Amino acid sequence: MDVEAARLIAKGLCIAGIGGSGVGEGYLIGKALEAIARNPKMESNIFPKMFIGVALAESTAIYGLVCFFIV
Repeated sequence: MDVEAARLIAKGLCIAGIGGSGVGEGYLIGKALEAIARNPKMESNIFPKMFIGVALAESTAIYGLVCFFIV
């Protein structure tokens, strides 16, 4: 396998990781909003935890982006 081909495959895998992170974030936010809609009194408890979860999910996208630029 050519080095350039391996580089392009690695970059594609990095992009797949970023896409997976986006899907996970969307699912997380959707479920949090669904929980808040069911029980509005719990918004002050759910919302900060949602932000922590989104930050953790976004960190994987940032790592994928860094790997994309390193490769």
